[in-house]
Amino acid sequence: MKLSFLNKPYPVITGIMAGQTPEELIAESRNAEFDGAQGIAIDLFDLKPEFRNAESLKGIIDSVRLPFMFYFYRNDRWGKPADDERQERLLAAADAGASMIDVMGDLYDPSPLEITHKKSAIDKQKRLIDRIHAKGADVVMSSHMPSSARTAEQVLEHMLEMESRGPDVVKIVTGVNTAEELAEAFRTTMLLKRELKKPFIHLCGGKFSRPHRFMGPALGVSILFAVSRYNPRYGMTQPTIRAMKAVLDNLHWNIREVAE
Repeated sequence: MKLSFLNKPYPVITGIMAGQTPEELIAESRNAEFDGAQGIAIDLFDLKPEFRNAESLKGIIDSVRLPFMFYFYRNDRWGKPADDERQERLLAAADAGASMIDVMGDLYDPSPLEITHKKSAIDKQKRLIDRIHAKGADVVMSSHMPSSARTAEQVLEHMLEMESRGPDVVKIVTGVNTAEELAEAFRTTMLLKRELKKPFIHLCGGKFSRPHRFMGPALGVSILFAVSRYNPRYGMTQPTIRAMKAVLDNLHWNIREVAE
């Protein structure tokens, strides 16, 4: 049975990482596994171009018994590949055995709030999702606006639109820089839990993001991201896997259990 993010009890603690070589990513994947991660998410932006192929990616995927998610946004450290070119690298990851591939909400049409409403781009996204599914991988559709605060209703509308395009999971990252925005973020997560049909990822960036990162999984977030260790090359904003496990293991409360 192929490994998946969708057949585990939620929330799935996922070790998130980047690296320049397969050896770096294998080491980080093993560190995350031993820290208790239940999945791995890899950003391809820093992987050297000569390793962005199915053979190299398969070696990484086979290094641990965890499902792998791959994403590749418009921040490549080694060039400026077009949207189509980046998707080919992600399709290679699917061929290598990736469990989930990230499809940007504004793929093929860079747009404000990272979601396109252009019909031709949406149709192309849907065809890409079909190709990924045909390779045996699931799809998360994502939008990132970590400096923008959004209301619960705005986020729900955004996520419903992405949900309609056929992914298996929908993801959004918004901004929280005041106590009021943090309260709205908690309300947003609970609204998404009630209204969405598919698993979702709701994350926040900003000065007040830390409480939401730790509490969001108890309120309905299905997949969460954390690091095994901090690396100055990639920033230090994520919680650690150990800290996230400590919170979730000792909270003894989850909205899914209450709802049931």
